[in-house]
Amino acid sequence: MSEPQSEIKKLSERSRTILRQIVDSYLATGEPVGSRNLSRVLPMALSPASIRNVMSDLEHAGLIYAPHTSAGRLPTQSGLRMFVDGLLEVGDLSEEERRQIEAQLAVKRTKSLDQVLMEAGEMISGLSHCAGVVLAEKQVARLKHIDFVPIDPTRALVVLVDEDQNVENRLIEIPAGLPPSALVEAANYLNAHIRGLTIAEARAAVEAELGRARAELDKLTQKVIKAGLAEWSGTVDDRKSLIVRGQANLLKDLTAVEDLERIRQLFDDLETKRDLSQILGLAEHADGVRIFIGSENKLFSLSGSSLIVAPFHDTDRKVVGVLGVIGPTRLNYARIIPMVDYTARLVSRVLT
Repeated sequence: MSEPQSEIKKLSERSRTILRQIVDSYLATGEPVGSRNLSRVLPMALSPASIRNVMSDLEHAGLIYAPHTSAGRLPTQSGLRMFVDGLLEVGDLSEEERRQIEAQLAVKRTKSLDQVLMEAGEMISGLSHCAGVVLAEKQVARLKHIDFVPIDPTRALVVLVDEDQNVENRLIEIPAGLPPSALVEAANYLNAHIRGLTIAEARAAVEAELGRARAELDKLTQKVIKAGLAEWSGTVDDRKSLIVRGQANLLKDLTAVEDLERIRQLFDDLETKRDLSQILGLAEHADGVRIFIGSENKLFSLSGSSLIVAPFHDTDRKVVGVLGVIGPTRLNYARIIPMVDYTARLVSRVLT
């Protein structure tokens, strides 16, 4: 039995019902709820005094807390996590919502993958009334041509042209004293092997071929080839493209200056992609939707936010990105979880 489920099993049916009602009330209103109000809505007949006893036990277990003296109770982060893991009844999307998502992501010949991902972020932001976020490996069109241009004795410019006629340049270090003919030979070798491949495919193909071509290529030329491909593969953050849409939705319902400051900090973090690559790493090991509440994720420890993300895959079932929503901890989890899941599945279908 999983840990969240075993913890839930430790609670009595009465405690589970009251915790669920406190969380439901919080998600709907954001306000604390007291024993008298709970007694009116619970599906079982309990006196306010009995409810207070149960609430005391839940508070002792760290699942709810009182924001003020003599106030009602709100769920703690642990209480929210227990609710999401074991008490939440996840709904399903309506046929209209499914059609809306499918229509938005319908692939046209003129659409690039970046456009599809941007539209996915905008669409999920609009439907959820949260910020939509997409973190994906940069999609480079299939390669057409590569060239090496010497800049000085120890550096060269790698010029890459893809099939969409996009041109990108990167600087690489080259061995001192490298003859110009080695750069020409490296470019000729790569152009014979990379045309029509993605960067990842090109690197794999060339690494396999280099083992067989060592006799044909001298060591300096091999170094240039490896340096060029390594530079294009880049670091983790270089290879990630971040799309955030609907940030203004995070500014709704803010009542205090400190809330505004937390959201501003979150915007700064998103802008710099700080810690975001870890989300992709976590999602790579998940079969479906992952939910991060408040400080469970370093990125959101100051924001009072929740993140719901799901991975999407390429034709080889390799995770190439995640998409989802960022919003307050009082999200409509039951509605947003299936929305994120369905959108990620559709993006995977587009990629395959």
